[in-house]
Amino acid sequence: MWIVRLKGKYLVWAITACCCQGFLLLGYDQGVMSGIIGANNQFGADFGHPDPTTQGTIVALYDIGCAVGSLITFIWGESVGRKRMIMAGASTMLVGTAILTSSTTLAQLYVGRIVTGIGNGFNSSSIPVYQSETCGGMIRGTLVCLNSTVTIIGLVIAYWLDYGMSYVSGPAQWRLPIGFQAVFALCLLLQVLVLPDSPRWCMAHGRVEEGVRILAQLEDRDSPDHPDVVAKRKEIEVSLAQESAGGPFRYRELLQGGPLGNFRRICLCVGVNVMQQFTGSNMINYLAPVVYQNTMGLSRNLSLILGGFTSVTYMFASFIPLWTVDRYGRRVLLMTSATGLSVCFIIASILLSIGTKGAAYGATAMVFIFQIFLGIGYLPIPWLYPAEITTTRIRARGSAISSFFNWMCVFAVVEMTPPAIANISWRVFIIFAIFNALWVPLVYIFFPETKGLELEDVDHIFEKGGITGGVWSSPGGRTVERRRVVRDVEETEGNKNSVEVRIEDEDGKGD
Repeated sequence: MWIVRLKGKYLVWAITACCCQGFLLLGYDQGVMSGIIGANNQFGADFGHPDPTTQGTIVALYDIGCAVGSLITFIWGESVGRKRMIMAGASTMLVGTAILTSSTTLAQLYVGRIVTGIGNGFNSSSIPVYQSETCGGMIRGTLVCLNSTVTIIGLVIAYWLDYGMSYVSGPAQWRLPIGFQAVFALCLLLQVLVLPDSPRWCMAHGRVEEGVRILAQLEDRDSPDHPDVVAKRKEIEVSLAQESAGGPFRYRELLQGGPLGNFRRICLCVGVNVMQQFTGSNMINYLAPVVYQNTMGLSRNLSLILGGFTSVTYMFASFIPLWTVDRYGRRVLLMTSATGLSVCFIIASILLSIGTKGAAYGATAMVFIFQIFLGIGYLPIPWLYPAEITTTRIRARGSAISSFFNWMCVFAVVEMTPPAIANISWRVFIIFAIFNALWVPLVYIFFPETKGLELEDVDHIFEKGGITGGVWSSPGGRTVERRRVVRDVEETEGNKNSVEVRIEDEDGKGD
C-alpha cells in the first residue's frame, strides 16, 4: 500500500489532521440526533411521532453500539493495529450512515444507530492511541486536545445544520443532516489509508524494520541509521523488553500490581472517563434544549437557539487547553475544571430555587460559564490521559476499556437525566455539584502528572509505590523525571558491554 512520503512535523500534522477528522465525525454523530428527535417535525411524522421512551431508545442504542465497538477493540484492537482499526471504524460508520439515511421503519433506524455506534467505538478507542504514539511528549497534550476541540466543532456543525434544516419541508429535513456524516467518514478513510501505522505497534509486533522506517520519517531523518533514530529505537526496544519480560500477553496482566502497576493504570483510565460523564456535561451538551425548556421554563424556540449558542461557547472554550495542557499539566486542568463546574452548578441551583424569570436567566448564564470550565479540563483530558498513562503493551486495551466505560456512562446519564429533571427539576444540579467537588481531591491524591513525559518514561511512573503510587508525596504529582528511559538504555548498554567483556576474558583464558 502506498504511504505518503511526508516527514517530520509535516507527517505529524498529517496524522493529526486524520485524527481530528475522526473526532469531527465523533462530535457530529453525537450531536446530529439532538436537534431531530423530540420535536413536531418531519422525522416525527415519518416515524409515528415516537414517545419519550422510544426517543430515549434511539439515543441509547448509539451509546450501546459505541460500547460494543470499544469492547471489540479491547479484544482484537492490539492484534489488528491502530491504523486498521481506524479504517474499520470509518468503513463501519459509512455502512451505518447508509442504513440510517435510508430508514423507513424504527427497526431499521435502530440497526443504523447501533452500527454507526460500533464504528465510532472503534475510532474513539484507537485514535487517541494512534495520535499519542506518533508524536513527541512535549506536544502530545496539545495535539490530542486539538482532537477534542474538533469534536465540539462537529457538535456545533450538527446542531446548526439541524436547526437550519428544521425550516425545510420533506424527508430531507432529517435525512440530509444524518447522511452528511458520510462525508466525514469517507474523508477519514481516505486519510488513514495513506498514513503509516504506529511505529511502537510495529516494533511490538515483530515489524521492526517498518517501525524504524516510520520513526525515521517522524524524526525527519533520511536514514534509519541516523543517531536520533537509533536512540529512539533503543528507547522503545528497552521499554518493550521490560514490559514483555513475563512472556506473551495474558489478560490477568491488567490486574497486575507492583512497580509496573497495570491495575492502577486501568483504574485511572476508567476513573477519568467516569468522572467526565458525571460532571453533568452530557446533561448540558446533548440535552440542552430539554434543560432550558423543562428546568428553566424557557420557550422551545429560545431553548433551541440557546442550545446552539451553548455549543458555540463550548467550542471556543475547547481551544484554551491547546495553550495550557502542556504548560500547566493535566492535573491542574482537571482540578480547575472540576472546581469551576461545581461552583457553576451550586450557583445555578440557588438561582433556580428562587423561581423567578430573572433568576432563570441568571442560571442560563451559569450554564454558559459551565461550558468554559468544561472545555478547560474535562473535555480533552479523559481522551488524552488513558493513552498516556498506559504502557505500550496494554495501551490499546487501556484506551478501549476506558472508552467502553465512557460510553456506558453516557448511556446511564442520558437515560437518567430526563426523568430526574421531570421529578426533581433543578435539584439535579446539586447532585452534579457534589460529584464535581469530589473529583478534585481524587485527582490530587491519585493521578500522576504526565506533562512532557515520553511514553517510555511512563513505564516508571508508579515505582515509588504506596497507596497513591507516589503521587501524594511527589511535588505536583510528578513521580518520574522526564527522559527516565535514557537511564534504562544506558543500563542496558552497560550490562551488554559487561557481558561482552566477560566473554572476551573467558575466551582469553581458554586460549
